[in-house]
Amino acid sequence: MANELVSINSDRKLTPDQYRDLADVPPETEWLANITNEKTKRFYKSDVAEFIAFTGLKDSAALRTVARSHVIAWRKDMETRSLGAATIRRKLSALSSLFDYLCERNAVIGNPVDGVKRPATNNNEGSTPALGDAQARRLLEAPTLNTLKGVRDRAILATLLYHGIRREELCLLRLRDLQSRQGVMHFRIKGKRDKIRFVPVHPMALRLIEEYLQMGKHGGGQVHKSLDEALFRPVKNNRTGKLDKHLDPGSIYRNILRKYGRESGINAEVNGLCVHSLRATAATNALSNEADIAKVQEWLGHANVSTTRLYDRRKTRPEDSPTFHVKY
Repeated sequence: MANELVSINSDRKLTPDQYRDLADVPPETEWLANITNEKTKRFYKSDVAEFIAFTGLKDSAALRTVARSHVIAWRKDMETRSLGAATIRRKLSALSSLFDYLCERNAVIGNPVDGVKRPATNNNEGSTPALGDAQARRLLEAPTLNTLKGVRDRAILATLLYHGIRREELCLLRLRDLQSRQGVMHFRIKGKRDKIRFVPVHPMALRLIEEYLQMGKHGGGQVHKSLDEALFRPVKNNRTGKLDKHLDPGSIYRNILRKYGRESGINAEVNGLCVHSLRATAATNALSNEADIAKVQEWLGHANVSTTRLYDRRKTRPEDSPTFHVKY
């Protein structure tokens, strides 16, 4: 048996020292490594680090001494700093997620976040502002069509406004993710927790994307080398000159939404305009035009329909308000 084990392990990649090091990885490090969404991982890492700094713990191992009173004190501190309800809830969720994992690994005997009251949020309507139809059209028409950047940016805005996808999902799109299913072009979207969904492509967006790909032919007029290349790519790279890469999600706001929001005047009209506003706009518009909410949930990639209902603003349409029925 020993000889068989030696034979089986003869081609292993880990050295004995590496094997021992990995066996000693703290559970809190494992917890963070198991979070697949990079944005969530970044926020959760920062949130837990903030809690450790607040409590004065010398290292993450001291988390085992945390009691519910420490968590309540942290919550009160966040309230004193006037943090938003959603932010406080996220930070408490990050800490709770960590302690749930530590409980599973028998590293602690209980989750001190359990039972700590979290601030209420508006469950009837989301806080992200949505654009009106006229504003959405103005934003779409803002990029000029005489440059590659303008053609690309209009295609990007159309993809966001017509399909309600997240900016991270847009940036991950490859050429092969634009595919025909039952004779209709679809996006193959890789969403949160690596879930795959297929979203039919709106004809207007498809036309703009085709114009972009035809005009772009990245690499000095060369045809695309691989279907694994990014669908939306930089038009210039002052640092390395390399264009064969996916867009950075942050650049969607900095170089596209903020630019055209300012040029179209929408920045001055919509308080808190962000890239997520385009997702809210698409969802709100679809629901207002009688799309089935279960289909919208699937379309957006929501795990729970209660999240989708935050975009259902049919009961709060200004034109239906009694204000406009008052006559003197």
